[in-house]
Amino acid sequence: MKIMVGYDGSPEAWDALELAKKNAKAFDGHIYVVTSMKGGDEDDKKKIDKAKESLEYAQNNLEKNDIACKTHLLIRGLSHGEDLVKFVKENKIDQVVIGIRKKSKVEKLVFGSTAQYVILNAPCPVLTVK
Repeated sequence: MKIMVGYDGSPEAWDALELAKKNAKAFDGHIYVVTSMKGGDEDDKKKIDKAKESLEYAQNNLEKNDIACKTHLLIRGLSHGEDLVKFVKENKIDQVVIGIRKKSKVEKLVFGSTAQYVILNAPCPVLTVK
């Protein structure tokens, strides 16, 4: 079973990773830990380095628990939701696990909701953790 975790280093993403670990153990799964960034300018170098460190931390945690995993930092200019769904389709992922945060209606309108986009557009089951 291929399990993708949308991961940004937040507490919600960490909770999603923990649930994915349980599912991977139960179903002999392989976890893909994925971070999506828009990218674009020199100021993003620090953010990219921080994202790489966060992915490495997640990978080390999974490997300590004997769970097969790969990390991916996506910088393709897509919105986070589009990027994650594209990755799911490209890699024939069986299940997505993502953490969600409570947002006001205005925040959703202005910033959108990555989780909502993934839930509505992923071609596989999506588990959300709050």
